[in-house]
Amino acid sequence: MGMLDVTVVLLNDNYASTAIGPIEVFHSAGSLWQALHGDAQNPRFCVTIASLDGRSVTSPYGVRLVPRVAIAAVKKTDLVVVPSSGLDLDDQFQRHAALLPWLRKKAAQGAYIAGTCTGAAYLAEAGLLDGREATTHWATADAFRRRYPKVNWQPEKLITEDRRVLCSGGVYSSMDLSLYLVEKFCGHDVALQCAKSLLINMPRAKQSGYAVLPLSRPHEDNKVRTAEAYIEQNYARTISIERLACELSMSPRNFIRRFKSATGRLPGNYLQAMRVAVAKEMLEDGARSLRAVSAAVGYRDAAFFRAVFKRSTGMTPGEYRENFRGVSCVNPHAPPKRARIARNGEETSSRSARRSPRAIIVPERARSRT
Repeated sequence: MGMLDVTVVLLNDNYASTAIGPIEVFHSAGSLWQALHGDAQNPRFCVTIASLDGRSVTSPYGVRLVPRVAIAAVKKTDLVVVPSSGLDLDDQFQRHAALLPWLRKKAAQGAYIAGTCTGAAYLAEAGLLDGREATTHWATADAFRRRYPKVNWQPEKLITEDRRVLCSGGVYSSMDLSLYLVEKFCGHDVALQCAKSLLINMPRAKQSGYAVLPLSRPHEDNKVRTAEAYIEQNYARTISIERLACELSMSPRNFIRRFKSATGRLPGNYLQAMRVAVAKEMLEDGARSLRAVSAAVGYRDAAFFRAVFKRSTGMTPGEYRENFRGVSCVNPHAPPKRARIARNGEETSSRSARRSPRAIIVPERARSRT
């Protein structure tokens, strides 16, 4: 397979790493590993760095990037990489209006189009994501979902690919996306060599392990809020849908429907998300025993808890602890951390949530109706 032409677009006020990272990954593929081992280099990508008008761009923190050409000079390319955008999308689109028709043109010519982090907004604004699966930074996903309802947003995923259009979530996921594309076009061995020579990991699967998301969206259903508060106070215990519905003077079926309508989650999924959120905080605090964490959040079966945690975050509890636990220089005499769990756009202390006057029991693994 011959060399592929990659165009990395530079934009003003974007995070520089979302452009520089892909440039370095594609430049290194087939070259850096070989150079480090004294072997003949076999570059796999020809990287062109372009801005809208051929002039330099500046990041929000003053880093100036100088392109080789203007996008109009790029006659042929196999792949386009769009960096992150600023958060004021209307301002971004006004300043970078020339990018949108150019992206549509390159997509029509058969190029792969990749948007990193919030750069997915340019792809969506150009209409390239309509009817396609896409991802973006977890914190902007809801706003993007409202602005672009025709897009199938999947913010729990770190990388999406749908008919030659790709997206990644988060600033440094630009490296994951770039390695994913190296593996796609050049094979696993080349991607692995590239990752090893740059001392970076192979592409991750999810960004949910990094997200701090509300357990539910904002709503005004007071009965559902009462149910949420009860779940937060009793998350370590099994909870009966029937009993909880009865307490709220509703039928179980109506309770489930109303809870899902208000929060966006089924009650059982809400409980599971609460347990995972508390477990993440315990692991961040350095909890050593998986069995103890599992029991503390309501799972007697540690293996089952491990599977739930990995499905939710994309990491095992042990991997999560290694990635996110605090450094050892924290003052050992400081008061213990008060865990904060986001719900309905608010915060609540999981320490106070552990105090519960009541308990109701159902089988832990029950799947029906939740």
